[in-house]
Amino acid sequence: MSHESPRLRSALDAVPAYVPGKPAVAPAGVTAYKLSSNENPYPPLDVVRAVLDKGLDTINRYPDMASTDLIAAIAAFVGVDPSNIAVGTGSVGILGQIIQSTCDAGDEVVFAWRSFEAYPIVAALAGAVSVRVPVDADQRHQLGLMAAAVTERTRVVILCSPNNPTGTVLHRAELEEFLAAVPRDVLVVLDEAYLEFVRDPEAPDAVEVWRANPNVMVLRTFSKAYGLAGLRVGYAVAHDAVAAALRKCAVPFGVNSLAQAAAIESLGAYDELMVRCAAIVAERDRVVAGLAAQGWQMSETQANFVWFPLGERCTAFAQACQDAGLMVRQYGDDGVRVTIGEVEANTRFLEVARGFAPA
Repeated sequence: MSHESPRLRSALDAVPAYVPGKPAVAPAGVTAYKLSSNENPYPPLDVVRAVLDKGLDTINRYPDMASTDLIAAIAAFVGVDPSNIAVGTGSVGILGQIIQSTCDAGDEVVFAWRSFEAYPIVAALAGAVSVRVPVDADQRHQLGLMAAAVTERTRVVILCSPNNPTGTVLHRAELEEFLAAVPRDVLVVLDEAYLEFVRDPEAPDAVEVWRANPNVMVLRTFSKAYGLAGLRVGYAVAHDAVAAALRKCAVPFGVNSLAQAAAIESLGAYDELMVRCAAIVAERDRVVAGLAAQGWQMSETQANFVWFPLGERCTAFAQACQDAGLMVRQYGDDGVRVTIGEVEANTRFLEVARGFAPA
């Protein structure tokens, strides 16, 4: 029996579309700001620009497929063996590698909801089943419910801390209790894309947790705090067998030569980059304090964004921001996420928020 077009996988019908943050647009005479993608507002460091400029001379050559120097630099930075590091095209690229290496069709992936919208996408691409466990009224993971959601078909549990898009962070004691309740053959992924913005003393040391648990791995990125979102490079800290599996599932030559060089240079400039992160955290604190003064009751954010679970008011709120030249990220009627950006953008956002503040 012939078909009029190529047959594609039926699993693709279950793949939700990833919705990127809208580009910045503004009325005439108004500076536009993009607060929709949690990007670092600072331009690249001069030392990073220099290695990128030098790297242009050799982009006619393939990059080091094994990312040897980058993996060595990350391993030294984290304090682990290079065999415990795998890299990919941003943390979202590694997420795909994780699901590819763990899930067959019908296997389950457990995560909080809302959380990072790529989770159900990478699961569906593998034919795996997404098990979404709602966050609580404070926008936090309900780890007890997540542990209870684990079945014989569960292969992966993803914990996002700080959680994107709600900003909340896991605490050490609740994480240890969760890990004690989860079978050792279930991989637990600690997704720390926003780690460098965390100031909560109760937040766990994920690498310490990884050392103590053979079924835990840590996921990090150079996109946010390091300001390399456009170069697409992230890394995983994993035990040897998992790290080797992630490397098997990586796109060959996926982390390009410019990304490798820039990431290595950024690790060397860590202190300078953390000064920038501290400035973003100070702006976050200013925005949160301003919102509190307006009467907002917000869940505590430890990331570089704030979350407004506004229900049916989401569209009007997002539109008001856009009318003021601020692009924010709306998630249907669930909420609106607003990135902490430039000082002027944050100040203008507070002005818009005042018009929606609770009476």
